[in-house]
Amino acid sequence: MEKSNQSLKGKVAVITGGGGVLCEVLAYALAKEGAKVAILDLNTDRAVEVAEKIKKQGGEAIGVEANVLQKTSLIEAHQIVLDKLGACDILVNGAGGNHPMGTTAKPFLEEGDLENEDLKTFFDLDTEGIKFVFDLNFIGSLLPTQIFAKDMVGKNGCSIINISSMNAFTPLTKIPAYSGAKAAISNFTQWLAVHFSKMGIRVNALAPGFFLTEQNRSLLTNEDGSLTARGTQVIEHTPLGRFGKPEDLVSSLLWLVSDESSFVTGIVVPIDGGFSAYSGV
Repeated sequence: MEKSNQSLKGKVAVITGGGGVLCEVLAYALAKEGAKVAILDLNTDRAVEVAEKIKKQGGEAIGVEANVLQKTSLIEAHQIVLDKLGACDILVNGAGGNHPMGTTAKPFLEEGDLENEDLKTFFDLDTEGIKFVFDLNFIGSLLPTQIFAKDMVGKNGCSIINISSMNAFTPLTKIPAYSGAKAAISNFTQWLAVHFSKMGIRVNALAPGFFLTEQNRSLLTNEDGSLTARGTQVIEHTPLGRFGKPEDLVSSLLWLVSDESSFVTGIVVPIDGGFSAYSGV
């Protein structure tokens, strides 16, 4: 694994949700630049699998089980990272996601919908589902930051990267919980950037547009690979005319965690193929 970015060489990078489609690629990218990477995931097998792939490519990585909603789990994971790799320099809060119980069946409430008992409207949204989405995205970023950012105090060149979404800029239909949770992440990124500014810890966020993952694949594409109605709508509103690829996130990530962006903190970077710039007309 060729190493090129001297400002990342030897640094310890912790990635929550590291077994996911997007964060796996971010882990590879950081390892390629010489960082020692800890893959944290609720799915231990996936965390270890990603770490093993990195090691086979010549990088240094470990897979660690961690539940981002349980402080004791994160404390245990933190100790493992300390023992095996050292203190954290870079934290990527990649764990997140949506839940069907926080999603409406239709984008708009229309006449007669309330009489349809099989149709889930805004009034039928499950509060537990909404809490789950908020906890997973917001608390699931706050707790890892509390545990791992302590390592960064008193050191130079440390960064935290949160994962926001285009939902944070303009909410998508049907998913109020996820949109609200990601808006909270963007706000938290700005707040944390100011709070940590005197400690030299920079905090920024990536805001992906539409990337195909295991969570949304069936929503956007059919089994034969063709687009669903919602997938077609997305592509029609994305000027570059395609879904994002995980690799599209890499350059922004590497810039934000490197010395090249040493005067950049508190920003949310849209990586969306022009989705947020297009009015649809």
